[in-house]
Amino acid sequence: MQSRTFSWFWKSFLSLILTAIAFAGAQAAQSQDLKSFEQRITTKVLPNGLTLLICERPEAPVFSYSTFIDAGAVNDPSGESGLAHMFEHLAFKGTSEIGTRDYAAEKVALAKVEQANNAYEAEYLKAVGRDPQKLVELKKVFAEAQAEAHKYVIPNQFTEVAERNGAEGLNAETGLDETIFYWSMPENRLELWAWLESGRLADTVPREFYKERDVVIEERRMRTDSNPQGRLEEQFLATAYVAHNYGRSNIGWPSEVSQITATEAMEFHKKYYVGSNIVVSVVGDVKASEALPMLEKYFSRIPAGAKPEEMTTVEPKQFAEKTVVIRDPSQPLYFEGYHRPDYRDPDDAVYDAISDILSNGRVSRLYRSLVRDQQIAAAAEGASPFPGDKYPSLFIFIAAPLPGHAPQEMRDAIHKEIDKLKTADITDEELAMYKTRTRADLLRGLADNQGLANTLAEYQTRYGDWRELFLQLDRVDKVTKADIRRVANKVFVESNRTEAWTETAAPTAAPQKDGGAQ
Repeated sequence: MQSRTFSWFWKSFLSLILTAIAFAGAQAAQSQDLKSFEQRITTKVLPNGLTLLICERPEAPVFSYSTFIDAGAVNDPSGESGLAHMFEHLAFKGTSEIGTRDYAAEKVALAKVEQANNAYEAEYLKAVGRDPQKLVELKKVFAEAQAEAHKYVIPNQFTEVAERNGAEGLNAETGLDETIFYWSMPENRLELWAWLESGRLADTVPREFYKERDVVIEERRMRTDSNPQGRLEEQFLATAYVAHNYGRSNIGWPSEVSQITATEAMEFHKKYYVGSNIVVSVVGDVKASEALPMLEKYFSRIPAGAKPEEMTTVEPKQFAEKTVVIRDPSQPLYFEGYHRPDYRDPDDAVYDAISDILSNGRVSRLYRSLVRDQQIAAAAEGASPFPGDKYPSLFIFIAAPLPGHAPQEMRDAIHKEIDKLKTADITDEELAMYKTRTRADLLRGLADNQGLANTLAEYQTRYGDWRELFLQLDRVDKVTKADIRRVANKVFVESNRTEAWTETAAPTAAPQKDGGAQ
């Protein structure tokens, strides 16, 4: 009961503090510029290659952090899709010091789990001569080994320790391009956080790995297999890409997720969770001169290693329009995508401008045309980049038809809006609104500690210098109406287009049972 009260106090306290920060930050946002941030941000590359960023913001006694690992689902080895996502789950399972009653004994038990799994899978994967009875016996041995290892587990201890000490917004995300861990905490818990965070990066234990593998498989069922939009998106990307890993399932293909092992996971960890591949940013009531020696002590625990090689597969040019149609007993949906360069392309800001003009709010072109005026869609927007931004990706359009309207109507209406971009300049007002909104969005993001921590870590990783965040605004200011026409004519062409839609089909009738009336 005492620990609950303590935890409740810290959560309530931190919530009030974060509200105060947001208010103060919003008022101060207009004065935020590169020079003011340079005076408050300290960057330190540790001997193991890990980069620490500290932004001093003493407005309230809290801090937020972001750990940015430059590896995501796109880095899953061939045949092992879903592997990167497993670490989002394992990161909350603890270390050799947290989450275990006796790690020495647990380590032995985990080795036996791996042996039992390997024996079961070796029999299961036999193309010829599989012994069903032996398979049942091996599965039983595997289950017993898991049960034995579970005896040493203290469930949720990592999360409970963090939350008991005031952690707020404790979460993680696995994208195609990166894996991110983050939360906010009272400033007098900085050292505890450093111990916890560096521990789960350097001292990862594949605890309850196969239980979490089952959780990921269930996530896939919910997000993709049982979700009409998820199924359409997966088929759309698999069609748009023929070579690059952006065309693979984000959460993993079922046959691969169900076979990844703890041994393969730890090999992935050994390759990608090295100092040179990690940026940790801390924003809040933290003095760099006092915090750096302590942070260096903890985060130096993370193994050094060469920066993992970048993916060298290049998606070949698309030469013909592709179409995917799924007939499904669900509401229709329309997807359309065009290949575009990655975030380092000189026209990156132009793609952002096109997305903003077509899709940003009720004044956007797609909303006014498809939703307000023609009343054929419940929603319509264009977005870029998708599904990732580290490598060449897609500019996509999505529309949800209203009842009585077909996906083909969405396609024709979207093409009319694209043609307008290609044949006539946007207005001065549209261009000015894009630039104003982009600057305002940036300032709003910088006003929030967590948002700033995430952004600093991402820009430091992607560009090698967080200052690029402010240089982006210069590129935004240079976008012209002629740029938008030029890019639209270059990218939005039929041979570069992939379309996908669902058509509502009647549900398949359940087979009738014999036997007459019940």
